[in-house]
Amino acid sequence: MIVVTDFLLLAAGAGAEPTAAPGYTLQTFNTPGAAFAGLSYDAAGLLVSDLASGRLFRRGADGKLVAFGPIFPHGLDVIGDPTGPYRVVRTDDGLVVAQGWTPVSSKEDQVDHALVALDPAGQIRVINSDFWNPFDFVAANGGYYVVDSARNSIERVLPDGSKSTLLTFRRVGQAATALRSLSPTEFTEGNSYETDAVPTGIALYGGRLYIALFGGFPFLAGAGRIVSIPEAGDQATPEIDVEALNAPLDIAFESSGEMLVLEHGTYDQKDGFRNESGRLLKFNKMMREPKVILEGLTRPVSVLVWDEQRIVVSALDGNLYILTREAAR
Repeated sequence: MIVVTDFLLLAAGAGAEPTAAPGYTLQTFNTPGAAFAGLSYDAAGLLVSDLASGRLFRRGADGKLVAFGPIFPHGLDVIGDPTGPYRVVRTDDGLVVAQGWTPVSSKEDQVDHALVALDPAGQIRVINSDFWNPFDFVAANGGYYVVDSARNSIERVLPDGSKSTLLTFRRVGQAATALRSLSPTEFTEGNSYETDAVPTGIALYGGRLYIALFGGFPFLAGAGRIVSIPEAGDQATPEIDVEALNAPLDIAFESSGEMLVLEHGTYDQKDGFRNESGRLLKFNKMMREPKVILEGLTRPVSVLVWDEQRIVVSALDGNLYILTREAAR
């Protein structure tokens, strides 16, 4: 069955509309009940995945979302966040989907925690299911670089499905001073604390793989970072490119070489990730002082450079944001 969904275009100033930096205009499109995740370019249109329905969508020139393909397993994971088809990308294999781990309310499906190919007839072929939580991937050189967030690793998958580990991230030390506000009795002066690195987004640019390290619980403000490794050569020691980020979730590069980093936001121990704390940052090629080009986002997930003028951001609150660079005067 084909499902067509109309966007609700939110008027500027309605509710708590995110804010774009000077030089950009912002349009917000909402689909009630959706939890948008993956974004990718597809023949001048967009491919979008929805964790709330387990569906893949195409967005054409008319602005409508058209569902296609099978319904993927979906639901809530062990910490209460949505899981399902995290990412969808067009490759030489047709469409390739990174499917999340098994929802807590479901029995394990053959496509759970897997990288799968979807042919034009809607038939699924499992490329490899030996993951714990394949959150993102890059298709390159006939294969795939896959982020396994739960294993804290970057995996290389070949077309025949064979898999090898490029890198497993060590746990990251946090200063006790950063933790005292959480529990002054547990994290006393002089103590330290380690969190999982939790790799999330991945991008390939200039012969290097860039990986967003989200940081594990308790999701400390400023504990996230962007690191990179060479696509070829010694990948044992990642280089730190950017530090002091708030739960970075995705990365993209503009044609000029400037890097976009999407921050999921800041975390409250009682209420979870704070509404309107997500931001989209732009770094110049030297990876120095970022410019905030979009702020006030609630649980954003993906960023896509659509073309030379437009950037698209997805969010779990059912919003798609199109940020357009204004023409120079």
